[in-house]
Parts: sequence; C-alpha cells; structure tokens
Amino acid sequence: MSQIPDLDIDLLRSLCLTPGAPGSETLVRELVLDQIKDYVDHVETDPLGNLVAIKKGRNPGKVLVAAHMDEISFIITHIDPDGFAKFHTLGGFDPKTLTSQRVIVHGKEDVLGVIGSKPIHLMSPEERQKAPKLKDYFIDFGMSADRVKALVQIGDKVTRERDLVELGDCVSTKSLDNRISVFILIETLKRMATPAVDFYAVFTVQEEVGLRGATTVTRKINPDFGFGLDTTIANDLPGSSEAEYITKLGGGAAVKIMDSSVITDSRMVRFMEDVAKRNKIPTQREILTGGGTDTAAIQRSGDGAIVGCVSIPTRHIHSVVEMCHKGDIDHAISLLQHCLEELDQFSHDWA
Repeated sequence: MSQIPDLDIDLLRSLCLTPGAPGSETLVRELVLDQIKDYVDHVETDPLGNLVAIKKGRNPGKVLVAAHMDEISFIITHIDPDGFAKFHTLGGFDPKTLTSQRVIVHGKEDVLGVIGSKPIHLMSPEERQKAPKLKDYFIDFGMSADRVKALVQIGDKVTRERDLVELGDCVSTKSLDNRISVFILIETLKRMATPAVDFYAVFTVQEEVGLRGATTVTRKINPDFGFGLDTTIANDLPGSSEAEYITKLGGGAAVKIMDSSVITDSRMVRFMEDVAKRNKIPTQREILTGGGTDTAAIQRSGDGAIVGCVSIPTRHIHSVVEMCHKGDIDHAISLLQHCLEELDQFSHDWA
C-alpha cells in the first residue's frame, strides 16, 4: 500500500473556505498572491481579475497553466416582505444538493443563512414524487425583514458554508472544484526548479460561468503549450458500473483525453504519459462526456495551443462534500511539475 503524502492541509482549508463567487474572486486572489510571490519572477493582475505569475524558463517558448479561482455560487434576485431571499445559480447545481444547507450572503457584511423549502409534512403526494427545482428554495436569515434589507440587497453573491474534514485517505469539503487545482498550482510553483520554457501560472476568474477569464488571458499571452488544471468526476460508487466511473479515487492523476468542450492534443497525451512513466507517477485516462474546463479556452484562443489537462478525480462533485484522495493530489503536483520541467523533450511529431 502506497504511503499517504503529507499535504499542507491548512493551506487547502484556507483556499476552500475563502469565498470567491464568479466575478468576486478578490479574497482568493489575495491569498494566492501571498503564497506565490516569492516563487515567481513576475506577477500581475489583469483587468478582468486573472492572476498571472511568470517563472522564466531555460528555453524560448511559453506554456500556460490555468486553474480557476471561482466556485459555484448564487446571486440574490429577490427579497420578499418577510425577509426571505430568492436566488439564482452562478454555475451548475443539482437542486437536490441544496436541501438544508447553510450559506453566506456577502452583503454589507457577511450574513449566515439556511436554505429552506416546503416541509415534507405539507407536501401533497404528487409534490413528494417530483424532483426539487431551484424555485422551490429560499434563504432564511432568522431575522426581521428590516434587518435583512439593511444588510442584503439584490445582486449580492452567496457562497456555501462547509468546513474541510479529513476522511481516511481523503479530504472532503465544498469548492474542491476548483480550489484543489489552485492548491496544486501553488504547490507546483513551490516545488519546481526551472521550467523548460517560460511558465505562465494563471489563476483564472469566471470559469464556472463560461471560461471567461481563461479566454481573455490566453488571447493576450498566446502560449505555445497549455495545460488545464481542474477536477473531474470519480463515479466509482455503489450502483455504478466500471464503464460509468470516468475516473477512480486513488487511481492517480488523470490525463484528459476529451470532455464536451475539448479534445486534447494526442502528442501532449503521449508526452504526459511518457513523463509519468519515467517518473513513476500513477495516472489514469479521463474521458468526460459532459462538462468542460479552461483547457478549451487555452486551445482555442490566440493562435491556438498544444494542450493537455491534469484532472483530479473527485467524488460528489458540485456538492458541499466533494472528496479527493490525497495520493491523487500529490501525484497531480508531481505530474505537472515534471511536465513543465521536461517540456523541452516534447515531440511535435504525430504518432
């Protein structure tokens, strides 16, 4: 049995618990900047809010690695006369995961609330059989309407409230999508020596609402190579056949073959797997039939780039109990680090 790595859990917890709804990533960006500023040659924030850190390489060329800072969240759309708030999603949600959750509304001050819905005791037999819908939920602040309206207004962002816990060989919390990738990119910068080419470590914004940050920043940098860094589904659960797993927790870092937004470059897949084999890094292949990542924006923007993606297997994705295996996290750091350090060995020849 392989040894479970000693990860900086305190940093990971801070990243996951720091609020960062799409378009409101300031606090996460400040935390990341504090962690990386001593490990890069230059760092800047672009007009959209992407944090761009540059580490000079040994050879000509540019590689961009993107990890998005934003988390799936909500936005307040209405406050009724009794002080209950309605909301809309920022990113993809399965409504059934919202039942009985705590949230934080980032208004004039942070306000804790709970998501409520009609009690089952009052539902008709027909209502009990229906899947919940977003419109069935509201936020209850436990305070008077006047107090709510003094603190909360339409347009305020809402994030979920859930601490990080260690479960066996895993970590579980909200927003591992995609703070686990932010963590991996930070740790890669800390561990690595000199990259093969100029390395642009980009912590992007607004991925969950359409890859917006990655699209603009890639257009400006116009890299030769690119890597997405994001979570993927580990459906290795009761009731699922092996064909439905996508990836498996503890199976190693995942090398993306495709998702609904990108087909990665076959030369890059070959390079990543060769690097993993040389350095004895466990990997598994990923084909995700739904969903997409910043990898697609990197591939399509500018002149187009030769892209790959390091994916982190994640159970219970887009919920408050997302789960990643510590070994997979460590292997993802190692794979990305070695790919960046050995990119001068990449072969442009088609198989």
